[in-house]
Amino acid sequence: MNDILTFLMFSGEQHGQAKAAIDFYVSLFPESHVERIDFYGPNESQPEGTVKVAAFTLKGRRFMAIDSAFPHSFNFTPSISLFVECDTEEEITLLYDALLEGGSALMPLGDYGFSRRFGWLNDRFGVSWQINLA
Repeated sequence: MNDILTFLMFSGEQHGQAKAAIDFYVSLFPESHVERIDFYGPNESQPEGTVKVAAFTLKGRRFMAIDSAFPHSFNFTPSISLFVECDTEEEITLLYDALLEGGSALMPLGDYGFSRRFGWLNDRFGVSWQINLA
């Protein structure tokens, strides 16, 4: 076994947004970069220019992503989310606000007892994030 990676499929309303999401996420986290992105070309099974497969790293953790134009009866759900622990109040506020732009809050930043500063949201691409002050 080589690795276990988080795999993000951008379909339905999010189809065609994989590259924008990857670029956005890489811009937010240190130690992040795009490893590779392959795009569909003309006369392939998906719309030209959409992501065939991408590999990228966020804060040293590897991810993969694709665009899928095929109809699916599912999409992203908050049941699976990316959990980020922040070191400072400034960091959690900046990250939460950036990810929330164009998205929706599931739990606004606040003190929920289990954490003095925590927030849960779906970003504009439909990906769910839990942001916690360590």
